[in-house]
Amino acid sequence: MARPAKKPDLLRDNELIYGRLLAVDEPHLIQRYNKALVAFGLEPTKLKSFQIDRTGFSPEVAEECGDYDYLDPNEVNRRFIILTPSQIDLPVVHTAFSNTSQLMFEFMSKNQRAIDALTIKDVIYGEIEDSVPKVNDIEDLLSINQVEFKVLSAEDVLGKAAELGKLVDRLKQEPDAWRDNAMLERMVDLAKVCGDIRENALVPDQVIFRHNAYWTSHFGGLYVFVDPDMTTVISDPAAPGFRRSRPWQVSYLSINDADKAFRFLAATGRLDLPRASWIEASGYLEHRAEMVVRALIRDAEPNRNLTDVDKVWLQTWTHGHADLIASDGNFPFLNAAKREIAQFGHLKLEDVSPRQRFLVVRARPDHHDAWLTNQLISDFVPQDFVSRYVFNKPGFYKDFDGFSDAWRSHVVDVLKTTYLKDKAAFRARLYGLTD
Repeated sequence: MARPAKKPDLLRDNELIYGRLLAVDEPHLIQRYNKALVAFGLEPTKLKSFQIDRTGFSPEVAEECGDYDYLDPNEVNRRFIILTPSQIDLPVVHTAFSNTSQLMFEFMSKNQRAIDALTIKDVIYGEIEDSVPKVNDIEDLLSINQVEFKVLSAEDVLGKAAELGKLVDRLKQEPDAWRDNAMLERMVDLAKVCGDIRENALVPDQVIFRHNAYWTSHFGGLYVFVDPDMTTVISDPAAPGFRRSRPWQVSYLSINDADKAFRFLAATGRLDLPRASWIEASGYLEHRAEMVVRALIRDAEPNRNLTDVDKVWLQTWTHGHADLIASDGNFPFLNAAKREIAQFGHLKLEDVSPRQRFLVVRARPDHHDAWLTNQLISDFVPQDFVSRYVFNKPGFYKDFDGFSDAWRSHVVDVLKTTYLKDKAAFRARLYGLTD
């Protein structure tokens, strides 16, 4: 996934990109990180301080080597570097697959004892390996059913722990093994590195994990949803293999077909349809309406300074641009939807245009694909830059690159005063999601 050399400083300064990362500035940790880089065939960093995410990716190291894919060379079989168990609490800020973060979390959770013990003395590194060395078409993506964490350590503590384990077994099982002085000396040497392996689990227990629903940056952005009897791919029809790979078990939907995408999400129970039970308490329609108006202002007056804009100003602007509001149609539609839901408790969607349906729905919060579904919804509602930022950062950053300076400042201000103030509360109120 190609990345520019540097994202706008406005995003960095406000922690809207590469935020909440872990600072690495202790010499022994930098030395360990460099051992992993060298093992990957990369140049060691000369930086005295840098930050890393859950996978060990560092934006500063990426800029130093001029390659944002230094841990993701073919955008598949992602590399990782673990310096400390605390990386589990970090975000993943650069990946070609949306489920990389979840896979890393599962691996670190399932193998917490081993990671705790190993990182005391060593760096853990390796690859999230699957059956595909390179993605050339959709079939390559669909063939990935599971991934295996190939785990190594710079000082080979893992290998030495395995060797020590075998020698301990031999000592227990062979009556005369204790007479083998060379073996006993080897065990002492290994124990100096590994410690007491009876107490410290140094070998990861679980390294194979399922590869389920995800978004990937391949082919311009592609979604894969997995149901018991059918896998659904949603992408640009120009993607290689579209409608040709496994048509008997894969349904293909165009990312440009809002009607079919909506019907799929609704039929598979992934949507919260517009009902008073959640609409009225969440303020969801009011949020969408405000986002629609802000987008119209951006298009009509891209260089307007929107500092200190409040709801009264926005209301005055809508009155003064009634023709523009009416021709766009989304703001009147949302007002009408709010009235209908207040009167009848729900909104009939049969006569609503496909794209406008996405304005009034969210992912069902208790569905395991809720975040991915909200990401797909945001592709059909690009006006809502807040939702784009929350669920679809690749899309948001792409949008941001095309914004005027005035609009960039406005977007940052809105995100700081809404979402960043209390992320968990914002997600819970608007989208029904709990961490």
